[in-house]
Amino acid sequence: MDRRSFFRSAIDKGGKATVKAIDASVNKQATHWLRPPFAINELEFLLACTRCNDCIDACPHNVIFSLSAKVGARAAGTPALDLLNKGCHLCKDWPCISACTPKALFIPDVPADTKNKTNVISLPVLAKASINTEACLPFSGPECGACIDCCPVDGALTLDMAKPVIDQALCTGCALCREACITEPKAIDIASL
Repeated sequence: MDRRSFFRSAIDKGGKATVKAIDASVNKQATHWLRPPFAINELEFLLACTRCNDCIDACPHNVIFSLSAKVGARAAGTPALDLLNKGCHLCKDWPCISACTPKALFIPDVPADTKNKTNVISLPVLAKASINTEACLPFSGPECGACIDCCPVDGALTLDMAKPVIDQALCTGCALCREACITEPKAIDIASL
Protein backbone atom coordinates (compact mmCIF):
# COMPACT_ATOMS: atom_id res chain seq x y z
CA MET A 1 0.00 0.00 0.00
CA ASP A 2 1.45 3.35 -0.98
CA ARG A 3 1.43 6.36 1.31
CA ARG A 4 -1.51 8.06 -0.42
CA SER A 5 -3.69 4.92 -0.13
CA PHE A 6 -2.70 4.51 3.51
CA PHE A 7 -3.82 8.04 4.46
CA ARG A 8 -6.96 7.83 2.32
CA SER A 9 -7.88 4.55 4.05
CA ALA A 10 -7.20 6.00 7.51
CA ILE A 11 -9.31 9.10 6.82
CA ASP A 12 -12.12 6.97 5.39
CA LYS A 13 -12.13 4.67 8.46
CA GLY A 14 -11.99 7.66 10.81
CA GLY A 15 -14.91 9.31 9.03
CA LYS A 16 -16.99 6.14 9.20
CA ALA A 17 -16.23 5.74 12.90
CA THR A 18 -17.25 9.36 13.56
CA VAL A 19 -20.54 8.95 11.68
CA LYS A 20 -21.22 5.70 13.57
CA ALA A 21 -20.55 7.41 16.93
CA ILE A 22 -22.85 10.33 16.07
CA ASP A 23 -25.62 7.95 14.96
CA ALA A 24 -25.27 5.97 18.19
CA SER A 25 -25.46 9.17 20.24
CA VAL A 26 -28.58 10.40 18.45
CA ASN A 27 -30.23 6.99 18.73
CA LYS A 28 -29.45 6.87 22.46
CA GLN A 29 -31.02 10.30 22.97
CA ALA A 30 -34.03 9.34 20.85
CA THR A 31 -34.88 6.47 23.19
CA HIS A 32 -36.08 9.01 25.74
CA TRP A 33 -38.66 10.75 23.57
CA LEU A 34 -41.47 9.96 21.19
CA ARG A 35 -43.59 11.98 18.80
CA PRO A 36 -46.97 13.33 19.97
CA PRO A 37 -50.16 11.35 19.25
CA PHE A 38 -51.11 10.84 15.60
CA ALA A 39 -47.75 12.06 14.26
CA ILE A 40 -47.30 11.11 10.61
CA ASN A 41 -44.28 8.96 9.67
CA GLU A 42 -40.96 10.47 10.76
CA LEU A 43 -39.59 11.61 7.41
CA GLU A 44 -42.87 13.27 6.41
CA PHE A 45 -43.16 14.68 9.93
CA LEU A 46 -39.74 16.36 9.72
CA LEU A 47 -40.66 17.86 6.35
CA ALA A 48 -44.15 19.01 7.41
CA CYS A 49 -43.41 20.36 10.90
CA THR A 50 -42.77 24.11 10.82
CA ARG A 51 -41.46 24.15 14.41
CA CYS A 52 -44.13 26.75 15.23
CA ASN A 53 -44.75 25.32 18.74
CA ASP A 54 -48.54 25.60 18.33
CA CYS A 55 -49.03 21.98 19.45
CA ILE A 56 -46.76 22.58 22.44
CA ASP A 57 -48.73 25.68 23.45
CA ALA A 58 -52.04 23.85 22.93
CA CYS A 59 -51.19 20.94 25.26
CA PRO A 60 -53.14 21.67 28.47
CA HIS A 61 -50.93 19.35 30.52
CA ASN A 62 -47.55 20.66 29.29
CA VAL A 63 -46.50 17.20 28.15
CA ILE A 64 -45.25 18.16 24.68
CA PHE A 65 -41.88 19.90 24.50
CA SER A 66 -39.50 21.11 21.80
CA LEU A 67 -36.43 18.96 21.11
CA SER A 68 -33.09 20.65 21.70
CA ALA A 69 -30.28 21.01 19.19
CA LYS A 70 -28.52 18.07 20.90
CA VAL A 71 -30.63 15.64 18.86
CA GLY A 72 -29.38 17.09 15.59
CA ALA A 73 -30.42 19.81 13.18
CA ARG A 74 -33.15 17.77 11.49
CA ALA A 75 -35.13 17.10 14.67
CA ALA A 76 -34.22 20.23 16.66
CA GLY A 77 -37.25 22.34 17.49
CA THR A 78 -39.77 19.63 16.68
CA PRO A 79 -42.36 18.51 19.25
CA ALA A 80 -41.89 15.38 21.33
CA LEU A 81 -43.07 13.57 24.45
CA ASP A 82 -40.82 12.28 27.23
CA LEU A 83 -43.01 9.48 28.55
CA LEU A 84 -40.41 8.44 31.10
CA ASN A 85 -41.16 11.65 32.99
CA LYS A 86 -44.68 12.75 32.06
CA GLY A 87 -47.63 10.86 30.59
CA CYS A 88 -49.88 11.88 27.71
CA HIS A 89 -53.46 12.50 28.89
CA LEU A 90 -55.05 11.39 25.60
CA CYS A 91 -57.29 14.46 25.61
CA LYS A 92 -60.71 13.82 24.12
CA ASP A 93 -60.60 16.93 21.91
CA TRP A 94 -56.90 16.50 20.91
CA PRO A 95 -55.90 20.19 21.19
CA CYS A 96 -52.36 19.45 20.03
CA ILE A 97 -53.66 17.98 16.78
CA SER A 98 -56.23 20.74 16.24
CA ALA A 99 -53.44 23.31 16.60
CA CYS A 100 -51.22 21.66 13.99
CA THR A 101 -52.02 23.51 10.76
CA PRO A 102 -49.30 21.85 8.64
CA LYS A 103 -50.85 18.45 9.55
CA ALA A 104 -47.67 16.89 10.95
CA LEU A 105 -50.05 15.70 13.69
CA PHE A 106 -53.09 14.42 11.90
CA ILE A 107 -56.01 12.10 12.65
CA PRO A 108 -56.64 10.27 9.39
CA ASP A 109 -60.15 9.94 8.03
CA VAL A 110 -61.50 6.54 8.98
CA PRO A 111 -64.34 4.86 7.07
CA ALA A 112 -67.45 4.50 9.24
CA ASP A 113 -67.35 0.69 9.08
CA THR A 114 -63.87 0.60 10.68
CA LYS A 115 -64.64 2.89 13.63
CA ASN A 116 -65.15 1.36 17.04
CA LYS A 117 -68.54 0.95 18.75
CA THR A 118 -68.66 4.53 20.04
CA ASN A 119 -68.04 5.86 16.51
CA VAL A 120 -64.78 7.44 17.70
CA ILE A 121 -61.37 6.86 16.14
CA SER A 122 -59.18 4.36 17.96
CA LEU A 123 -56.65 5.72 20.42
CA PRO A 124 -53.07 5.89 19.15
CA VAL A 125 -50.53 3.48 20.58
CA LEU A 126 -47.60 5.64 21.71
CA ALA A 127 -45.34 3.11 23.41
CA LYS A 128 -45.33 -0.23 25.21
CA ALA A 129 -45.82 -0.33 28.97
CA SER A 130 -44.77 -3.23 31.18
CA ILE A 131 -44.70 -3.95 34.91
CA ASN A 132 -41.33 -4.14 36.64
CA THR A 133 -42.23 -6.78 39.22
CA GLU A 134 -38.98 -6.14 41.12
CA ALA A 135 -40.08 -2.56 41.89
CA CYS A 136 -43.88 -2.92 42.04
CA LEU A 137 -45.11 -2.87 45.66
CA PRO A 138 -47.94 -5.44 45.32
CA PHE A 139 -45.43 -8.02 44.08
CA SER A 140 -43.46 -7.70 47.33
CA GLY A 141 -46.29 -7.41 49.81
CA PRO A 142 -48.11 -4.11 50.39
CA GLU A 143 -51.07 -3.10 48.24
CA CYS A 144 -50.84 0.03 46.11
CA GLY A 145 -53.06 0.63 43.07
CA ALA A 146 -51.80 4.13 42.22
CA CYS A 147 -51.38 3.13 38.57
CA ILE A 148 -54.86 1.59 38.30
CA ASP A 149 -56.62 4.75 39.44
CA CYS A 150 -55.09 6.94 36.73
CA CYS A 151 -55.36 4.72 33.63
CA PRO A 152 -57.57 6.50 31.06
CA VAL A 153 -58.34 3.34 29.04
CA ASP A 154 -60.95 0.99 30.50
CA GLY A 155 -59.52 -2.48 30.99
CA ALA A 156 -55.96 -1.65 29.92
CA LEU A 157 -54.63 -1.86 33.48
CA THR A 158 -56.39 -4.17 35.91
CA LEU A 159 -55.70 -5.99 39.15
CA ASP A 160 -55.28 -9.75 39.36
CA MET A 161 -54.96 -10.93 42.96
CA ALA A 162 -54.11 -7.31 43.97
CA LYS A 163 -51.28 -7.13 41.40
CA PRO A 164 -51.42 -4.87 38.32
CA VAL A 165 -51.70 -6.50 34.90
CA ILE A 166 -51.41 -4.65 31.57
CA ASP A 167 -53.59 -5.76 28.66
CA GLN A 168 -51.29 -4.99 25.71
CA ALA A 169 -54.24 -5.12 23.30
CA LEU A 170 -55.84 -2.14 25.07
CA CYS A 171 -52.84 -0.23 26.47
CA THR A 172 -51.83 2.88 24.53
CA GLY A 173 -48.52 3.34 26.35
CA CYS A 174 -49.59 6.85 27.43
CA ALA A 175 -47.44 6.49 30.59
CA LEU A 176 -49.91 8.07 33.00
CA CYS A 177 -49.52 4.92 35.10
CA ARG A 178 -45.76 5.48 35.22
CA GLU A 179 -46.25 9.11 36.21
CA ALA A 180 -48.58 8.05 39.06
CA CYS A 181 -46.30 5.25 40.27
CA ILE A 182 -45.02 5.97 43.78
CA THR A 183 -41.96 3.71 43.73
CA GLU A 184 -38.41 4.66 42.85
CA PRO A 185 -37.30 3.28 40.48
CA LYS A 186 -40.69 3.37 38.75
CA ALA A 187 -42.49 0.04 38.55
CA ILE A 188 -43.84 0.79 35.06
CA ASP A 189 -41.39 0.55 32.19
CA ILE A 190 -42.12 2.42 28.96
CA ALA A 191 -40.45 1.37 25.71
CA SER A 192 -40.73 2.76 22.23
CA LEU A 193 -42.48 0.59 19.68
